[in-house]
Amino acid sequence: MAETLASVRNAARLLKEFSREDRELGVSELARRLGQGTSTTHRLLATLTQERLLERGQARGTYRLGIALHDLGSAVASHLDLHEAAMPAMAALRHTTGETVQLAVLDGLDSVYVERLESPYTVRIFARAGTRLPAPTTSTGKVLLAALPPEELDARLRDWRPKRWTPRSIVDPEALRAHLREVAARGWADNREESRVGVTSVGAPVRAGDGDVIAALSVAAPTGRAPAATLRRIRGSVTEAAAVISRRLGHRVP
Repeated sequence: MAETLASVRNAARLLKEFSREDRELGVSELARRLGQGTSTTHRLLATLTQERLLERGQARGTYRLGIALHDLGSAVASHLDLHEAAMPAMAALRHTTGETVQLAVLDGLDSVYVERLESPYTVRIFARAGTRLPAPTTSTGKVLLAALPPEELDARLRDWRPKRWTPRSIVDPEALRAHLREVAARGWADNREESRVGVTSVGAPVRAGDGDVIAALSVAAPTGRAPAATLRRIRGSVTEAAAVISRRLGHRVP
C-alpha cells in the first residue's frame, strides 16, 4: 500500500513540474528535479502518457500536459460556482488590504453586489450584498460595462438617464465611452468618489473559462485611507485576486 501511495505521489509531483514557463520537459530534466532515476521517471511518463495525462511534446524526447488534464480541469471548473470560486480569494484580499471587498455582476446598467466582506476597521463602507449602484459610477460597473461588445454597450446606453451622484460622476455618454475604452485597455477601473463622496474603489474583471467577463471584484475604502501609493498597492492586489478567481473558474491566459 505504501509503495502504491508513493507512486501516486511521484506521479503528482511530476505533473506539477509542468507550468506556463515549462510547457515541455524531457526525461533527464524531470528525473533531476524529482531526485529519482531516469528509468523510474521514464516509467512514470509512459504510464501518464498512456492515460492521456501527458502527451509527446513538439521537441524530440519531451512531454507536455495532455488533453485528459484539460478535461479534468473543465470538470472542476463546472462544479465551482462563483461563490465557491471567489470567497477564498476575497478573504485573502480583505486580509491583505484591510478594506471592504466586493464582488458584483451587471444587470442592465446596474452593478449588483452579490458577495461582500466588510473591512475590520471601525470606519467602514456600508452596503449589504444585493445592493445596486449605477454601473457608470462604480469601479465594478465600469469593468463590466467595458467588457461588453460595442453594440451591446450602445444598446444599454440608449436607456441611460445619467444622474450626477457626486461632482465627479460621469454624466456624458461620449465621455463614458472614452473612459470605458481606457478601462478595457488597462484591465482595471477606479472610482474616485463618483458614486459617493468620501469613497474610493478599484475593480478588476473576473473571467469564466471561455474568457468572458462574468463579474468584477473590487476593494472599497474611505478616500482618506486610500492615498495614491496605497491605491497602487490595492490595484495590484485586486487584479491578482481577480485572476485567481478566474483561474478557479477555468480561465487560462492564452
